[in-house]
Amino acid sequence: MANFGNVIIEYLSAFRLPRVGVSDVVEVLILAFILYRAMVWVKNTRAWSIVKGLAIVLVFMAIAVLFNMNTIIWLAKSLFTLIALAIIVALQPEIRRLIEELGQTNFISALIKMENKKEEGRFSDKTLNEIIVASYEMGRAKTGALIVIEQDSPLGEYERTGIAVDAVVTSQLLINIFEHNTPLHDGAVIVRGDRVAAATCYLPLSDQRTLSKDLGTRHRAAVGISENSDSMTVVVSEETGKVSVAYGGELFRALDVTELREKLEIIQNKHYSEKNTLFSKLKSKKDNKDNKDNKDNNGVKDDRENNETTPEGKEKKKRREKKIKKSGREKPEEQSELKSDEGKVDAQS
Repeated sequence: MANFGNVIIEYLSAFRLPRVGVSDVVEVLILAFILYRAMVWVKNTRAWSIVKGLAIVLVFMAIAVLFNMNTIIWLAKSLFTLIALAIIVALQPEIRRLIEELGQTNFISALIKMENKKEEGRFSDKTLNEIIVASYEMGRAKTGALIVIEQDSPLGEYERTGIAVDAVVTSQLLINIFEHNTPLHDGAVIVRGDRVAAATCYLPLSDQRTLSKDLGTRHRAAVGISENSDSMTVVVSEETGKVSVAYGGELFRALDVTELREKLEIIQNKHYSEKNTLFSKLKSKKDNKDNKDNKDNNGVKDDRENNETTPEGKEKKKRREKKIKKSGREKPEEQSELKSDEGKVDAQS
């Protein structure tokens, strides 16, 4: 019986769960995050088509192994290294973009600063207003435009494909650049800080399959540059005149003036005091609007009270009559004097 117990204990000890520590939990979370990001990356790029193709190849390989097709198995083993290298070459743009996205994360940028950024990396309220005015002026005239606003990621490689301008951002300058039949109208404008750095710049096109088929090259270029950098691009459609924004690989279509201003303020990166000033302006504007509404409501209330046909007017009339009666009881002498004066007036007349 004792031997049987020892056998049971040894058998159960073989299935004993390992000890799980904090480092094991952290490791599982890291691997789960990496696997999730890899799946999202594969789904949103051309790698998804390659994965489906590889799945079909693996199915045929399983069939070959099942039926002992030695020649096919030998060819697959011989070409494995070549196929892996071909996949890396085919996915080179996507792999490069993935590495760039890792380098653009905040925690890495905080630890490794490759260059010192100047305060001119952000733009002023004047520049923001000039971009908005130019965008909707060109939208009304059905003039196509691409305005790329640089942030932390340098756009030097795209700037070199165009013509250097180095001029202060104004609505007139942007409208003249994108005017039809002008030397600089074809391509994109790159804005750095409060200055137009270059015009006629060529941008990479996005290969997202989720983009609408009715979007042209201009919108795909805007999404493409937003995928390869942290820039924000303002797009004006030549066909419809609508203003859109591409940011973070997403396209926000048909924005009005308020929505465009909100998008631009996201990357404006104002100082705290300026943000407080803006907040206080918005708050005071809201308070003024509330006060105006209260005045309007009070005015409506006064009109209702002055109208004797309304319940408020009837109530006010009763209060007035009671007040007159009360004053008549308190001051009879004044009323008698008033009657005598009225009698004298009647006698004179």
